[in-house]
Amino acid sequence: MQKTDKKNRREFLAYAGSLAAGVALLSSSNVIGQDEPKGTGKMFTLKLALCNEMFEAWNTERGFDFPRVFEFIKKCGYDGVEIAPFTIDTDAFRISAARRVEIRREAEKAGLEITGLHWLLSKTEGYYLTSPDAVIRQKTAGYFQELTRLCADLGGHVMVLGSPKQRNLLPGVTKEKAYEYAAETLGNVVPLLEHCGVTIALEPLAPNETDFLANADEAVKLLKMVDAPKHVSLLLDCKAMVGGEKRSIPDLIRKHKDYMTYFHLNDPNLRGPGFGDLDFVPIVAALREIGYAGWASVEVFDYTPGLERLAQDSLSHMKKCIDQVNHT
Repeated sequence: MQKTDKKNRREFLAYAGSLAAGVALLSSSNVIGQDEPKGTGKMFTLKLALCNEMFEAWNTERGFDFPRVFEFIKKCGYDGVEIAPFTIDTDAFRISAARRVEIRREAEKAGLEITGLHWLLSKTEGYYLTSPDAVIRQKTAGYFQELTRLCADLGGHVMVLGSPKQRNLLPGVTKEKAYEYAAETLGNVVPLLEHCGVTIALEPLAPNETDFLANADEAVKLLKMVDAPKHVSLLLDCKAMVGGEKRSIPDLIRKHKDYMTYFHLNDPNLRGPGFGDLDFVPIVAALREIGYAGWASVEVFDYTPGLERLAQDSLSHMKKCIDQVNHT
């Protein structure tokens, strides 16, 4: 090889190296080719799950079709599923260890995480959070303990405590007494919650559904009385906030950020995000602002648009809202 050729080759390699270094520098400096949002340079992600009870119409002779439902939920693009215990059995004590293992494996096989449980006392009898009867409160605490074991066995970490029909004020029970009864009941569950790594998330519901824990402030009062912040916390639900709060949803998210560990996505019309008039962009923006890292589950009650469409379009709408927030 001639000396001139060697010199030219060295010069070319040096040029190519400097060019590559320049491209690398540009790529890392938010100048070109960036999908990062303006401002923070950090993308916000929201872990999205779907509540499973909406698929009871798919039941088989054996009961709830967990393999089919899990496969469909994952195919839609969700990463988690929230379980209503009654879709397994109306009595948690009757759910065998083998059945618990089977359901957990089906979720794992589908690539889904079971986030936890909700509708805790639905379709049960004899349990009541605010009963003046000490025996009933003791039984209720015992049932919550079994649900805690079930949640942990399924791989979940959160139990959403709504169940308005089992917490409404009974005749002769004042609201202050109801707080005392509820705090006692939940306090008896705390040691097992700690052992299992499970959290009960109190769910405020609108006054048209309940007269106890009808707003977030009331729920925070109760969780402070129990005084187990890692294991008795707050859930915020969109439809409930619209129906029962004076503040906007973003303001409530900011106000209660230190207590909130779970979130429910739905429209006041009882359908999923995007099926009504509620604007979810400011909601996502507020969740991003507080650095929310928990799960958000789509929970619907009106299945008129169709199960598949509700599941798919709700997720699609939320992804669009997240994308809009990230690029604003």
